[in-house]
Amino acid sequence: MKRLLPLLPRPTRYLGSEWGTVHKDINKVRAHIALCFPDLYEVGMSYLGQKILYEIVNRHPDFYAERGYVPCKDTADIIREHGELLSTMESDTPLKDVDIVGVSMTHELCYTNVLYMLDLAGIPLRTKDRGEDCPLIIAGGGSVFSAEPMADFLDAMMLGDGEESIIRVLETVAQCKENGAGRHETLEALSKLPGLYIPSFFDPENPDDTCIEKAIVDDLEPVPFPQGQVLSFGKAVHDRLTLEIARGCTRGCRFCQAGILYRPVRERTPETLNKILMDGLKETGYEETSFLSLSTGDYSALDGLFATSFDHCAAEQVSISLPSLRVGSISDSIMQRISSIRRTGATIAPEAGSQRMRDVINKGITEPEILDHVLNLFNNGWQSVKLYFMIGLPTETFEDLDAILDLCLKVRDVAGKHIKRLQITAAVSPFVPKTHTPFQWDRQISLEEINERLDYLKSIFRPHKRLQLKFHQPQMSFLEGVFSRGDRRLGNVLESAYKKGAIFSSWKDHLSLKPYMEAMEEFGLTPEEYQRERDIDERLPWDHLSCGVSRKFLLTERRRSLEEKITGDCRYDVCRNCGICEFKGRKSLLKEQAKDKDIRPRMIFESRDQANDDIPQFEPAEKPDLGLKGSHFRLWFEKMGPTAYLSQLELQSVLERAMRRAELPLSFSQGYHPMPRISFGRALPVGVESRAEWLNIMLRTEVDSDELVQRLDAQMPIGLKIYSAEPLTLSRKHPQPQIEEYELTYREAGEKTRKWLDNWHDFMGSDSFSVERKTKKGTKTVDIRPAVCQVNFEGERGIRILFDWNQLYFNPIKFIDAVCPGSSLLDFRLVKTRQSFE
Repeated sequence: MKRLLPLLPRPTRYLGSEWGTVHKDINKVRAHIALCFPDLYEVGMSYLGQKILYEIVNRHPDFYAERGYVPCKDTADIIREHGELLSTMESDTPLKDVDIVGVSMTHELCYTNVLYMLDLAGIPLRTKDRGEDCPLIIAGGGSVFSAEPMADFLDAMMLGDGEESIIRVLETVAQCKENGAGRHETLEALSKLPGLYIPSFFDPENPDDTCIEKAIVDDLEPVPFPQGQVLSFGKAVHDRLTLEIARGCTRGCRFCQAGILYRPVRERTPETLNKILMDGLKETGYEETSFLSLSTGDYSALDGLFATSFDHCAAEQVSISLPSLRVGSISDSIMQRISSIRRTGATIAPEAGSQRMRDVINKGITEPEILDHVLNLFNNGWQSVKLYFMIGLPTETFEDLDAILDLCLKVRDVAGKHIKRLQITAAVSPFVPKTHTPFQWDRQISLEEINERLDYLKSIFRPHKRLQLKFHQPQMSFLEGVFSRGDRRLGNVLESAYKKGAIFSSWKDHLSLKPYMEAMEEFGLTPEEYQRERDIDERLPWDHLSCGVSRKFLLTERRRSLEEKITGDCRYDVCRNCGICEFKGRKSLLKEQAKDKDIRPRMIFESRDQANDDIPQFEPAEKPDLGLKGSHFRLWFEKMGPTAYLSQLELQSVLERAMRRAELPLSFSQGYHPMPRISFGRALPVGVESRAEWLNIMLRTEVDSDELVQRLDAQMPIGLKIYSAEPLTLSRKHPQPQIEEYELTYREAGEKTRKWLDNWHDFMGSDSFSVERKTKKGTKTVDIRPAVCQVNFEGERGIRILFDWNQLYFNPIKFIDAVCPGSSLLDFRLVKTRQSFE
C-alpha cells in the first residue's frame, strides 16, 4: 500500500514511522496483531485504549502489535483502483496476512466502518465465509457489551479490561498456530479465556444459560501505562499526553453505560501518576497533558496530584487540563491554578434543567450547587460556560424543557454585569437508552419528537441575549438508538447499508439515514421495534453478556428513578449490592475471576477531605523570560524515506517536540500566544526527499554546536537526521540559498523513460520553455527555462539537475511534469542533494 503514497491525500496518515513506533522482525514473533481503529488516523491516534494495548503487546518479545486505521473515501478509491489492500502502518503488511485484526469498537455508529475496513483488506465480511488463511477478527471496547448486530462479522469479542486479556489471547493463538490447530479449534481455545465471547458459539434463537463474564484488572498499579507514546504526524483530535488516573465510576447516573461497565473504581497512586507524567513528557515532548477518568473530579487525591503536576508543568511550559469535572468537585486550590493559565471556557453537565429530572437520572447535584460552582468560575476569571443537557429522558415533560432555559438564565445572571464577554451555551443531546443501565428497558423518543422538542427549545431561547443553543445531530441519536439495543437481525441491515454507501456515520457531513432506512425496509424491520419500551420480563439480546452488575440492581435503580429517589455514591455512602464487588462478605457476579482476584474499590483516600491536609497554597510563580536570545543556529538535516511526505507544518510539529525531548532552551516570541523562534527554508514539495534541508533556531542560552547536533539528532524519527549546526549572528534575518541541486531517478528503464530523457535533452536545447501557472490573480504564462542552469545525464535512468531560483521559483515536481507530461512520483524518485548561494 505504501507504494501509493505519492497519490494519497494526507499521506502522513499511512507512514507508520512516527516517533515512538515499534518495528520488529515479523518472522521472529509467535503472534502478530493489527490494532485497528475504525475511523480516520487523526481520530484513532487520540484513542488511549489503542496506546495502552500497543505498549503492553510490544513489551512482550514473542508478540508484535501494529496499528491500522480506516482511510478516507478518496484514498480507498485509489487503493481499489490500483489493486492494493489495506495494510498495517508499521510494516505495510496486508491486514489479511496478520494473525489477528483487533478492532476497537467505541460506539455504535462505527459498525459500517468496520465492514469498510474488512472490505478494503480483502477479508470476507462474515465469519462463516472466512477460510483457514484469514486472520481472526476480534473486537474490544465499550460497544461489545451490546454488539449483537455485529455478531455475524466478528470471530470473537473481548469484554472488559484488555491489559491482561490481550496477552492471554495472543498466547493462545500462538500455541494454536504452533500445534497446527484450525480456526474452529482456536476459537474453542479462546472461548475458555475470561471475557472472550465467540458469537458463533451462541444461538440467540435457542439461548441457553451461557454467561460471558467481562475480564477485569483488579488493580491498576502494576499495569504498564504507555509513557513513550507514538506521536502523530499532523494534528490528532486530542494531541496530548493523556493519563488515566482512575478507571470506573460509582456516582450512579442512571443513563450512563460506562459508569456500569467499568465498575469498580480503581485509582492509581499519585506517586505512580507523577512518575508517568514526568517520564511521559520527557519521552514525548508533548506541550499539553490531560488527566482522564470517567469522573476526574472524584479522584480522591486530586488536589495533591494536581498541585504537584501543575507546578512542574507550569515551569516546563506545558498546559494541563482536567476533563470530566463534576459540579462541586473542584477545590479552590485547583480552581486558582487552572485560572492562572487558561480561562477559555468551562463546561459543566447538569444533564437536566429541573431538580426533578436530575433526581430521576440520579445526577446528584442541586441547583444551588450548580450556581455556586458557576459563581466561583466567574470570580476566577472565566467568561464563558457551556452546560450539557439531554432531552427525551424518561418521564420528561415540557416543563422540564422550560427548566433548561430557566437554569441557563440563572447561570447568566450569576455572572453579573461586570463580565463583558459573557457567553452561556446550552449543548443539548437526545437521550439514547443503553444496555446494562437502569434505563435499558425504556423507550427512546422518535425522531419527530426529538425535532419537536428541539424546535421548542429554539423558540424559547431565541429572545435571550448571551444565551446560545447548540444540539447534537438528531439523526445520529436516532440511528444510535436502533443499534445500541439491537439484535443479530440488524447484521443484514448493516451489510446492506454499507454496500449502499453508509460509512463514517458518526461524521455530520457523511451521515445519511437513507441507506439504513432502505436496508431496514429490505429486511422487514423498523426502527420502532428497537426504540420501543421493553417489558422487564422479556429476554434481552445482551442478557448473556455480563459486566458484573446484577439485573436486580438495575431494576431497583429503575424503580427508584420513577420514585425520583437519589442513590448515593457507594464509595462514600452505603453499598447497594450492585454485584460487582467482593465487599463485606458479598459475592461478585464475576464468579470465575473472583476466585483469584480481589475485586473491590481501590481508593487512595476514603474521602477527598482526608487528602487536603498537606496541599500547598497556590502562589503564582514568576514566569521565566522565554524571549531571551542566547544563541542562533542554522541546522542542516536530511529528510529522507517516509519523512519526505511530511508537510512543512507537520515537520515543524515533529521538530518542536524533538527539541522539547532534547531539553533545548528554545527562545519564544512575545505576545498572547508565544511561539518558538524557528524559521524554515523554502518548503520542500511533499514526496520529495532531501539530503540538504535547513532551519534556523534561536535558543535562550549558549549551546555548543556539536552538543546541539548530538542531542537533537537522537530525538529524530525514522528518515530525519540532523548532521550540522552553523552558528549565526543574533540578527533576525539571514539569506536563503537560491541554488538547489536534485537527483532525478526514473524507477524503471524502458521506452517511456527513454522518451522522458529525450524530453530533457530537448528542454536543454531550447531557448525558452513556457508553461501556464495558476496564481491567485488567475492563470499566468511563465518561462521556466532560465531556472535550470545545468543537467547531467547519469546512466539509463538518472539525471542531476541544477536549479537557480533567483528569478523564479517553480515547484520541482510540477517542473518535471511540465517537461515530461504524465510523469509522477510513482515513476521517479526526486532527491535534493545540496543548496548553495551561488
